[in-house]
Amino acid sequence: MTVRPGGTSPIAVRSTQPKFSDHPPIVLIHGAANSAAVWTLWQPRLSEAGWASHAIDLSGHGASPSLDLSHTTMADYADDVRRFAAALGVQPIVIGWSMDGLVSIMVASTGDAAACVALEPSPPTSEIDDTIALRSGAFDSTEYGIETADPEIQPSMPDLNTDERRIARSSLGQESRMARDERKRGITIEPLQCPLLLITGSGGANKIEDYDEPLPTAERYTAQGASHWGLVLSGRAVSKTVSAVLQWLDDADLTKQ
Repeated sequence: MTVRPGGTSPIAVRSTQPKFSDHPPIVLIHGAANSAAVWTLWQPRLSEAGWASHAIDLSGHGASPSLDLSHTTMADYADDVRRFAAALGVQPIVIGWSMDGLVSIMVASTGDAAACVALEPSPPTSEIDDTIALRSGAFDSTEYGIETADPEIQPSMPDLNTDERRIARSSLGQESRMARDERKRGITIEPLQCPLLLITGSGGANKIEDYDEPLPTAERYTAQGASHWGLVLSGRAVSKTVSAVLQWLDDADLTKQ
């Protein structure tokens, strides 16, 4: 489905809706050079547990209309999410992975989410490094070491099986270099006024302690054996991680609209 929240450029959304749910909706946000396909394993599990979810393709990604990403910023991506969240009519829970784990935190920091779950996000910073220049342009997944379409040769996905690697490959696309440079330069945020759960994989790119300084009050969960990709597309890791997230939402009394 393609939606046009608030009269803006349309974005594509993959939604799952259980027969009955009185839970707040969940908005799922993919990572850099990815699409909503990365939530292929998450959405059925959320639906089975009675949660509606909306996996969005950010502007210029996945099934959303083509867009020149050369000057797209992290704030642009956060605005995509905020506009979609506002169109839901109720504050959602935002769940983001990797680059868009940080986007989910940016959205939560401005009061536009009831809660935030960030899967191994790009860490926010306390200050901006002005020596790092912001460049225009776009790049693809080869920048992250994904250099072949062969699902058997994906060293960044050691815990994914062949079918899961095919899903990962199908999710790939272009990304904004300017947004990547912004993350290197530093993204600062206001203190969150809603609950935040940080999730890392024991085999991932970042360790849970990497977030001690920028996000000291966040609650934490480590998915044992999960790589960065495994957090979203390893069936074994996803099953346990979704259960942990839903238990956290229950403990935080966030299961009712």
